[in-house]
Amino acid sequence: MRYVIFGAGAVGGVVGGLLHRAGLDVTLVARGEHLRAIQDTGLSLDTPDGVLTLDVAAVEDASQVAWTEDTVVLLSVKGQQTEAALEALAAYAPPDTPVVAMQNGVANEPRILRRFARTYAIHVILPATFLTPGAVVQDSGNKPGILDIGRYPAGVDETATAIANDLVEAGFLSEPRADIMAWKHRKLLNNLGNGINAAIAPGPSDEEIYARCLAEADAALAAAGISVVTADEDRTRRAGHITGRGRANNSSTWQSLARGSGVEIDYLAGEIVLLGRLHGVPTPVNEAVQRAVHDIARTGAEPGSLDGAAFLADL
Repeated sequence: MRYVIFGAGAVGGVVGGLLHRAGLDVTLVARGEHLRAIQDTGLSLDTPDGVLTLDVAAVEDASQVAWTEDTVVLLSVKGQQTEAALEALAAYAPPDTPVVAMQNGVANEPRILRRFARTYAIHVILPATFLTPGAVVQDSGNKPGILDIGRYPAGVDETATAIANDLVEAGFLSEPRADIMAWKHRKLLNNLGNGINAAIAPGPSDEEIYARCLAEADAALAAAGISVVTADEDRTRRAGHITGRGRANNSSTWQSLARGSGVEIDYLAGEIVLLGRLHGVPTPVNEAVQRAVHDIARTGAEPGSLDGAAFLADL
């Protein structure tokens, strides 16, 4: 299969770069200075084995992709960019193109399914960094990531299995999973820490803020009747595979604020807020995190600059 990585930031850049290194046909869709840097000098991929410079094809828009019947889209833009990406894909990609949500959150898949019948979901466990145009960093020192995949809303088929096999060939761990959205909802709970990291300075209040966000989320998901794999299952899946490289990693939400590129907090903490409002579950801490991240994005304040104790007191 041929792969179009629509969104070549931290996750998309690492996945696209390693698929390309494995000999697969890859086209990155990027924009601005990041696109120009890739086109001019190649994609710089910093791995535990050294920095690779990869001569991978990169274009600005779906109109510039050479679409074929065996093309698969790995959609890796942020949640707030999904609609624009789907508008472009619907204009140029064949209607039966498989589109895979390689994204955080759980709101992207239903939006993709409105446009493309062959919709898939990937549970992304991939520590990565993108702060400099043309350069991405693989932040895991063992396996680069875990990218389990399934069809949306549920099930496994030959396409999901073939994509998993290609990801394994590129060095990732990947298994087809019929219950992929239960895994993605667990990742949503883990990602509630993203907004805390993006808004609040590291300190002793972090654990209490996250615990309160998680308690609200658990109650909202239970009220909605949504299946979620257990924290123990998630830890077992990750165990021994994802290791740090001795770097101080900040969340993708923090990185987005640092780049001034908008934030997907409405599809992380905001997803819990939405579920709470739909099912009568109060979610004041997630609401406060959501507002705080938007305030930083709007004012240009320093990411992770709020005092945690003051944040709790304001609640």
